[in-house]
Amino acid sequence: MTNDRGYLGVTPPISTAESNEREKEVTLTLMEELRRQGTFESDEEARTRELVLGRVSALVKKFVQKVGIARGLSEASATAAGGKIFTFGSYRLGVHGPGSDIDTLLVVPKHVSRDDFFEIFEPMLREFDGATEVAGVPEAYVPIITANISGIPIDFLMARLALSSIPEDLSLQDDNLLRNIDERCVRSLGGSRVANEILRLVPNVQVFRDSLRCIKLWAQQRAIYSNVNGFFGGVAWAMVVARICQLYPNAIAGAIVSRFFIILYQWSWPQPVLLKQIEEGPLQVKVWNPKLYPADRSHRMPIITPTYPAMCATHNVTASTQMITTEEFKRGADIVDKVIVGTAQWSELFQKHDFFHKYRYYLQIIASTGDADLQIKWSGTVESRIRQLVMKLEYVDSLILAHPFIKGFEQVCYCLSEEEIRAVAQGEISETISKRKKEDIEGKEGAGPVHTTTFYVGLAIEPKQPGATGPRRLDISYPTTEFTKLVKMWEKFDETTMGIVVRNIKSSLLPDNVFDPGERQPKSAVKRSKGAKSSNTSPDMPSSKRARTSNDPSPKDAPVKTNDNGTLPPIALTPVVETAGAFAPKESSGIKSPQLPFGENVAVATGAQ
Repeated sequence: MTNDRGYLGVTPPISTAESNEREKEVTLTLMEELRRQGTFESDEEARTRELVLGRVSALVKKFVQKVGIARGLSEASATAAGGKIFTFGSYRLGVHGPGSDIDTLLVVPKHVSRDDFFEIFEPMLREFDGATEVAGVPEAYVPIITANISGIPIDFLMARLALSSIPEDLSLQDDNLLRNIDERCVRSLGGSRVANEILRLVPNVQVFRDSLRCIKLWAQQRAIYSNVNGFFGGVAWAMVVARICQLYPNAIAGAIVSRFFIILYQWSWPQPVLLKQIEEGPLQVKVWNPKLYPADRSHRMPIITPTYPAMCATHNVTASTQMITTEEFKRGADIVDKVIVGTAQWSELFQKHDFFHKYRYYLQIIASTGDADLQIKWSGTVESRIRQLVMKLEYVDSLILAHPFIKGFEQVCYCLSEEEIRAVAQGEISETISKRKKEDIEGKEGAGPVHTTTFYVGLAIEPKQPGATGPRRLDISYPTTEFTKLVKMWEKFDETTMGIVVRNIKSSLLPDNVFDPGERQPKSAVKRSKGAKSSNTSPDMPSSKRARTSNDPSPKDAPVKTNDNGTLPPIALTPVVETAGAFAPKESSGIKSPQLPFGENVAVATGAQ
């Protein structure tokens, strides 16, 4: 496990000292807190996962056999072709919790195509006993099928190897398996290969798992766990924890977690995180090389995977999400410093985020359809493009940052008319509609369900300069227009069945479903000045909801555009119009100079890699 210099990683450890008594004490309290937070699954759920994976393994072999017979193989040859599943992600790393999904890779022989994966395996999954919510996304960067089997969420990827059969003892760590396969298969194999390599490169697997379980909970609670939205994903968090374990090979979990926050906060980005030195692989294809790194400066917080082909696990990080993540590292460093000296509890580290209390204005992105299965694909497509919206918003004058929330909020409303359908798709859900049940609309003409997934982006606005007078205007029409054009470019987009609406909303008007039960709704930071008008300028909103701005062409008779063909409405754009003093952010988002609570030598810590 060590290199020829006697240590793991690309640089020597910062310290090889054993953890002291205080670090042992805080490790015990940390594990107690993790158990109190419910991060460990029950024995019953663990057994269910094992049973489900066993059944899935048998299904994969049946799938490969079925395709083989269809390709003209004999029954014996088709059966001998095998087919094998590998897990990766949190389940493979041993840090999954109750309700976590299982990332599963199907490895199949060369006679099975990717089309077979979606045209044959997906229908087989739909008919599989206990399977629900089956949805394939073949056009994804890494093509995927999601499903829920016996209450266990599973994500399926597929990799087709250039082999006539898949042996039961197959190891994916052999780089030569990547020969003569397409890029999508290489990407699909990457998850399992990286997880295996991470476990190989840490000095103590149990310490790594305990530490990573803590960091995952913290990142989820603080709403910074989402690769698709520009934060660190599961692989990135695992790699940085593994790197801290390499730097302190004899430390236990409490010590690893405390040093994690200290080092990550003052890390000299874009210096990359590397678990091992990456060289050119046996395929002689140019991969990431530290000497070539200056050409890749677009990566703001680079974390490079340790297997061939090396990739940046954090290429989605934007200027805004980097600022937010760094602030959370600072907060974490302050808290763990207090935990070590006994003036704070671990529970403070895991306090819930304040996203829906933090900003005065938010963008609300609503994806809607009338079909549950279609909604999964459509909302996923919209979510995957939100990072592009954030990047465009970052260029807007007076906008300090655009803060995307890490998940969408799903809702099903049962509507009796086209007018209600249109209103729901635009986020206007009355109490009557919200309480209506499915049986209330059955058999009624023109009635139907509307499935919506709503995403949010918090807007931190630059404070008004001293002495400035009059209202200011924050024009976000270009970023929002470009975003909706982008999502509508999806090859399966159908304006008659899919809706996309982008509008701004004040914090005081956020819907109840973004808050936990009993959580107090946010209040406006600044009262609206007398005579100030609503900033909702959507041409698709009902006239009773639409307010006029100084740029409206006709003060009295401007028509309200509506969609009269019975379809879900097209985009509603709402540039934010600001009245004097209304956009002062609630909290400063400036990043302060690094502070090292433990008095670590800055040069040593920043030079760790």
